[in-house]
Amino acid sequence: MGISRKSNKNKEGVRHFFKRGLSLTLPSSVNTIAGFYGVKGKVLQRQYKDYLSEFNSWEQKPHASNWLLFPENIGKHLSIDETALTDRELYTIVTNKKAKGKKGALVAVVKGTKAENVIKILFKIPIGKRNKV
Repeated sequence: MGISRKSNKNKEGVRHFFKRGLSLTLPSSVNTIAGFYGVKGKVLQRQYKDYLSEFNSWEQKPHASNWLLFPENIGKHLSIDETALTDRELYTIVTNKKAKGKKGALVAVVKGTKAENVIKILFKIPIGKRNKV
């Protein structure tokens, strides 16, 4: 079974995009960026996710829907809050106050708001780092 011309064109466009890169000053959608290279947005998105982002080998992928932990971001002062991402999904979010919501702020995201579940995940952080707080 051969590759269709359309499929081949998409692959070439994606290769060109990632070889050359694209410097944008404004936020742009995948569809907008893909359009510059004559590629379908879904193709560019899939190529990025499957081959370039290392998403498939991400160590937190197996449990990411329930919790995420970034112990390297822990600091002296932390904030804890609950956030509803949808009508039914509540998450507890722990952040480093020093980062002021920027890079390195996120320490943990835990699905739900039950203290015992949040504590269980936070106890995965090594004691030496927890003692910084």
